[in-house]
Amino acid sequence: MAESNIGQEFQEDVLNAIRKSQAAVVEAIERWSSTVQSMKPELPELNLPFADSLNVAEKLPKPEDVVKSAYDFAEQLLANQRKFAEDVLKATAPLLATSGTKSSPGKKSGKAAE
Repeated sequence: MAESNIGQEFQEDVLNAIRKSQAAVVEAIERWSSTVQSMKPELPELNLPFADSLNVAEKLPKPEDVVKSAYDFAEQLLANQRKFAEDVLKATAPLLATSGTKSSPGKKSGKAAE
C-alpha cells in the first residue's frame, strides 16, 4: 500500500509542477501579447474585390473550436487506447495467473469456454 501512495504522491507532484509551469507560460504570453498590442500599428482596411461574397472568415474555424476539437479527439483516442490495453490484459490474464489459480490444460477458460 505504501508503494501506491508513493506513486500517487509522485504523480501529484508532477502534475502540480506542470500546472505551475503552464501558469507561468500563460502569464508570460499575456504580458507579451499586451506589450505587442500596445505597439501594433493600425492596419488599413483592405479592399479586395469579391471578398465580401466569399465570407472567408466565416468558413474558417475559430482557434477555440480547433483546440476543443483536437482535445475531444485526443480524449476519444486515449479512451480507446485504454480500453484496448484493458482488453489485452484481460485476454492475457490466464497466462499471468499465479500457479495456484491456473486452469488445468483440459479446461477452457474465458471466451473459449463459451
